[in-house]
Amino acid sequence: MKKLKLRPYVIPTLSFIALFGLLVTTFMQTSGTLTPPLDYVDDTILGNEVPVINSTEMIINPYISDKVTIGKNYYDYRATEEEQEKSIVKYDDTYMQNSGIDFISDETFDCISILDGEVISVSDDETLGKVIKIQHDNNYTSIYQSLSEVVVKKGDKVIQGQIIGKSGTNKIDSPLGNHLHFELYINGQMVNPRDYLNKSLNVTSKEE
Repeated sequence: MKKLKLRPYVIPTLSFIALFGLLVTTFMQTSGTLTPPLDYVDDTILGNEVPVINSTEMIINPYISDKVTIGKNYYDYRATEEEQEKSIVKYDDTYMQNSGIDFISDETFDCISILDGEVISVSDDETLGKVIKIQHDNNYTSIYQSLSEVVVKKGDKVIQGQIIGKSGTNKIDSPLGNHLHFELYINGQMVNPRDYLNKSLNVTSKEE
């Protein structure tokens, strides 16, 4: 009987196959203990997320035109004597302290609400021109005088930046020409608008 003779590469190949099979079997037997169980999330992981966007509300200027400047400042007892003199209003041979800021421009400009709020009155005054009064949160009240046009009415809800009218003229500040006379009250007290415009509402509230 003729003896079979294996080729030289057969034995290494068989050994490799056997070793590979042993490794696969071992892995399958132990994979259940080596692989940690998976816990599936059945609820949002963002349930207690904290917003990273700064949501602080800013009090904005009562206009949007970049051509607007200040024609007359609020009369502030803390200001210098020279600044106070420039904040005096003369009307009908009477001198008065300016109760707000007069924003002027050669061109008629849109007047906007400085914050969200509700229009509590709209009037047409012979001396002051058309006037809008808006009540805001935190007991803030803004007043817009010397308007030539009004596009809101009493009871309207307005949002910050919404156009409420257009600048104009009035008798008491006629030398200023086209302008907006803006006043701000907090808790019923007149304040200098310059101390509050373009500042955080939270910060200004703490100052009161």
